[in-house]
Amino acid sequence: MTSGRSVIVKQFPRVLDAQGSQAFFQELAPHLATDRPCLVFDLSDVRYLDSAGVDLLLRSMEEAMKRNGDVKLAALSPETAAILEMTRTDRLFEIFDSCSDAVESFYRFSAQSLQPERALDVNPQGER
Repeated sequence: MTSGRSVIVKQFPRVLDAQGSQAFFQELAPHLATDRPCLVFDLSDVRYLDSAGVDLLLRSMEEAMKRNGDVKLAALSPETAAILEMTRTDRLFEIFDSCSDAVESFYRFSAQSLQPERALDVNPQGER
C-alpha cells in the first residue's frame, strides 16, 4: 500500500564544507518548504563532512519536521558514518544501507500499528 506522497532522493556532494553546505541547502529549500516533505539523502559519495555539513543535516531535519515530514539517510560512506557517530548525529536519523530501502520505508506500515490494541484481562486469583 502506498500513499500519494513523493519521496525526493538527493545525492550529496563529495565534499560538504561551509561553502558547499550553504549552496546545497539553497537547493534543498524548495523541497523542504512543501507539505510533509519526504527526503532521502544519498551520502554514498561523501568523503569529507565538517561541522557545517552536520549542521546542514540537522537544519534539514528541523525544517522537514516543522512540516510533518522526515529526512532519512542512505548509503553512508565509512567516513561519513564515523563523523555522524562521533557527533552522535546518527542517533537522530533513520539510516539505511541503500536509497531504495530508505524510499520504501516511507511507504511501509508496521504490522503493530495496524492491529487494534487489546487489554489483557489479568485475574490474580485465577478465577473466571
